[in-house]
Amino acid sequence: MPSTQLLNIAKRLKTMSHLGLTYANNDYDIERYKELEQISLEMMHLLTEHPLQALALYFNDKKEYITPKVDIRAVIFNEHKEILLVKEKADGKWSLPGGWADIGLSPTEIAVKEALEETGFTVEAKKLLAVLDKRCHPHPPQLDYVYKIFIQCEIVGGAYVQAFDILEVAFFAQNAIPELSIDRVLPSHIDLMFEYLNDADKAAVVD
Repeated sequence: MPSTQLLNIAKRLKTMSHLGLTYANNDYDIERYKELEQISLEMMHLLTEHPLQALALYFNDKKEYITPKVDIRAVIFNEHKEILLVKEKADGKWSLPGGWADIGLSPTEIAVKEALEETGFTVEAKKLLAVLDKRCHPHPPQLDYVYKIFIQCEIVGGAYVQAFDILEVAFFAQNAIPELSIDRVLPSHIDLMFEYLNDADKAAVVD
């Protein structure tokens, strides 16, 4: 395996350990995630020859330049011109399948992964529809600064599978959209997605 791929894996392991240490609530988990963090740093050391201490300082430096988080949503229609939505366990409301971007995966890979994890459907990413600055749209206030990426996908296989954070999965016509989880997606976003369904030549929107 090329060293660039191995380095990418090491970065993903570092991200996983960071998230684990952020949310772990018992000593056993904390110990395991610290071990995973050390393994990821040792991998990076072997691949880059940067000293372990320098790598540890680099990833723990709180003075880094803060950049926006990226939220990626899969836009999936069926043959009846209905859009696929998932009911979030977090608030009992509906959203497009998706979530935060992961280090080591491209935007299209995230869209495919999130669709599979949240719905059970295997999809192929087909087209970038929109890149939106959450600040420019009437979402509830949020601490993070977020860019939202909407990618049109097509179902190529699979079947509905219950996900741990999703209550239901269903297709909806444009005039029958249920109550949306507006922290994740707005009615105006859904209407925009239907514009792409009705006009295949519509250019991507960026704000």
